[in-house]
Amino acid sequence: MLYPPMSKLLENINSRYLLVNAIANLSRKIASTAAERDEVLEKKPVSIAIDLISEGKYTVKLKDRDED
Repeated sequence: MLYPPMSKLLENINSRYLLVNAIANLSRKIASTAAERDEVLEKKPVSIAIDLISEGKYTVKLKDRDED
C-alpha cells in the first residue's frame, strides 16, 4: 500500500500528471545534491520527495500560457 495515500498527495498537487513530474524532478534534485555533497541518503530520493510533498513543504505552481 502506498503511504501516504494518493488522495493526500493530490490535496497538495491536484493533477496526477503534475504530481508525477514534481516527484521526479524533486527526486533528481535531491539525488544530485546528495552526490555533490558526498552524502549518503537514509531513504531513497523518491521517498523523500513524496514525504516533502505530502507534508506541504514542496509545492508546484502552474505557469499561465499568457505569462512569458
